[in-house]
Amino acid sequence: MPMTNGHSSSNPLIPPGVKPMDPRNALEYLENVYKHEDGLDVQTLIDSNTNGGLTYNDFLVLPGYIGFPASAVALDTPVTKRISLKTPLLSSPMDTVTEHSMAIHMALLGGLGVIHHNCSAEDQAEMVRKVKRYENGFILDPVVLSPTTTVSEAKQLKEKWGFGGFPVTENGTLRSKLIGMITTRDIQFHPNPSDPVTRAMSTDLVTAPSGTTLAEANAVLSKSKKGKLPIVDSAHNLMSLLSRSDLMKNLHYPLASKLPHSKQLICAAAIGTRPEDRERLKTLVEAGLDVVVLDSSQGNSVFQIEMIEFVKETYPRLDVIGGNVVTVAQAANLIAAGVDGLRIGMGSGSACITQEVMAVGRPQATAVYNVSKFAARFGVPCIADGGIQNVGHIVKGLALGASTVMMGGLLAGTTESPGNYFVSREGQLVKAYRGMGSIDAMEDKKAGAAGNKHKNDAGKARYFSEGDRLLVAQGVSGSVLDRGSVTKFVPYLLAGLQHSLQDIGARSLAALRDGVRDGTVRFELRTVSAQAEGNVHGLHTFDKKLYS
Repeated sequence: MPMTNGHSSSNPLIPPGVKPMDPRNALEYLENVYKHEDGLDVQTLIDSNTNGGLTYNDFLVLPGYIGFPASAVALDTPVTKRISLKTPLLSSPMDTVTEHSMAIHMALLGGLGVIHHNCSAEDQAEMVRKVKRYENGFILDPVVLSPTTTVSEAKQLKEKWGFGGFPVTENGTLRSKLIGMITTRDIQFHPNPSDPVTRAMSTDLVTAPSGTTLAEANAVLSKSKKGKLPIVDSAHNLMSLLSRSDLMKNLHYPLASKLPHSKQLICAAAIGTRPEDRERLKTLVEAGLDVVVLDSSQGNSVFQIEMIEFVKETYPRLDVIGGNVVTVAQAANLIAAGVDGLRIGMGSGSACITQEVMAVGRPQATAVYNVSKFAARFGVPCIADGGIQNVGHIVKGLALGASTVMMGGLLAGTTESPGNYFVSREGQLVKAYRGMGSIDAMEDKKAGAAGNKHKNDAGKARYFSEGDRLLVAQGVSGSVLDRGSVTKFVPYLLAGLQHSLQDIGARSLAALRDGVRDGTVRFELRTVSAQAEGNVHGLHTFDKKLYS
């Protein structure tokens, strides 16, 4: 019988002969009667026998129940067995992605930047020192000047270290009597650069006694109008230093990845697995390195296992991340050798062609799930390295078990990456970006620069190409669009991640992993047409502005 406008004597949605149910009993009916669950659990999703190998684009996470604001989502996560971060984002050790500027800003924003090793050991160690000196609690090894240091030399030190406030002591060393402070304002317009700093330094100092807590020292510094607060003993000998700039950084970057005892930023750097990399590592450790990443496209090798054992024996307080791996068998060897973390990925990076050229690798989603599930049994955190093109891919990598994700191309276009800006033929501002397996990277001479007696560079070492007469590329060179500063782009990624977890119904990354493990977080496979439907379609033109 046709419905009349605004009135119906029966509900056409209910099959004939079926008694309508009370809507108030919908939840009870769902739990006790309606046995079919939406979507797939993760084991069914990542079943290679049924679905083949999956990438991040091949599936979606189904929504859950929202009972909290997105701002309440906690993103704390481990990156190694001993070190946790406030955010799960890492920058890749590529020479067009991470040098000291990227490492500093990633750490300030709660993540971690891994400094590349396609340079001399001395240059890499200098970058580590810049990261470690950028933010401190009590500076226990400040740069100290002597009374004979000239104004010109003080200016040179400012250029070298990036800051211009130095204590001056009688002997030019720590634990010597403090006689003054020299600042940028003191020397900026000083007429005679050959004058000793004692002619320009400030002697009206505010100090605090040894034994002052960090909170007490910060309170003294905040009330004073000084840039530095020297900590002195009863004989007025300089014991340490506190900086106003560090106090401001604490206010502006509350998520910063810092060591609890020194308040310095956590610093990670990559090395290879060659014998000479042991000398490089020694230089990096002396510079203050906290985490070493063994950088290899195929980590399951005797060279990496021996290097892991060497690091754990020689530097027991240094955390070591092994990789890259994509299978459980690969991971097992590195876990047994003693790694504190694993990198997962082979051939999935935006500038990587390993899968195409070598016919070796694994689709990233399948690799992340299988390796992370195995490594979790041994308490080893995993990094999903490669294939990250957007916020959704970050969410999927974390949902499949990774503790953190590592990004290369996504960050290469930011201001803090070391690539060069230029204007493309289309008139767009872009930045140079290349894979470490590209011919450009493997032929780069920076690693054989003066002061580095070993001529093998990181690109060749990562792909076991040292000594090859003919280089076979496993990466490409290109460019990426300008993304502005990571200080805006990374907060956008984090906000998107929080909103995604809110949609899923997970209050934290730990809750997300638990939900995936117990089957309450569900997934759905996507056909090619479903992927097209989930992207922009049907528009003549559009402007894809991601954040404001």
